[in-house]
Amino acid sequence: MSKRRLVITAALAGASQSEVARTYHVSQGWISRLMARCRKEGEAAFEPRAPRPRSSPKATSPASDRRTGATAAQGTG
Repeated sequence: MSKRRLVITAALAGASQSEVARTYHVSQGWISRLMARCRKEGEAAFEPRAPRPRSSPKATSPASDRRTGATAAQGTG
């Protein structure tokens, strides 16, 4: 059984988040986020999420990438 499932099950059984955090050696913040996910998504909360960022505000635009690629292909820059 995954730690996520154990933590959610213990919290839903009536244990306080503080008790669950101490028992399973996790932070209360993580339990709060996990419980919010459980309320919002149901069973999907038990599955791990991808660690990728939701956005990349400093990423270059596709047009900029094309210009940079063209410059590199010409051997200048």
